[in-house]
Amino acid sequence: QVQLVESGGGLVQAGGSLRLSCAASGRFFNSYAMGWFRQAPGKEREFVAAIRRSGGGTVYADFVKGRFTVSRDDARNTVYLQMNSLKPEDTAVYYCARTYVSLVERRSSYDVWGQGTQVTVSS
Repeated sequence: QVQLVESGGGLVQAGGSLRLSCAASGRFFNSYAMGWFRQAPGKEREFVAAIRRSGGGTVYADFVKGRFTVSRDDARNTVYLQMNSLKPEDTAVYYCARTYVSLVERRSSYDVWGQGTQVTVSS
């Protein structure tokens, strides 16, 4: 059974950076796309970014374009989210998830989720 474990969250000042990691157990990591979502208190979980299988490209939500970068290391079964120029409105629990489906922006496309990591951006 595949498990996803996020790490790298924390408290950072506005304008700062964090890099989130998501380590996957199991085989065939390079066979599926990986996504990042976030959920702020009182709000629905929303799509942030996704990276397709090797060579398949990346997708970003408009509100993170130019600030966040998603990448993957298939040899390490790990996906990353580099977050720069952080804003207080980026405060949320960040989740990684996997999908075999091409609609990577849709939450229902994902079948395995991590437990989340808290990111707090102070003003």
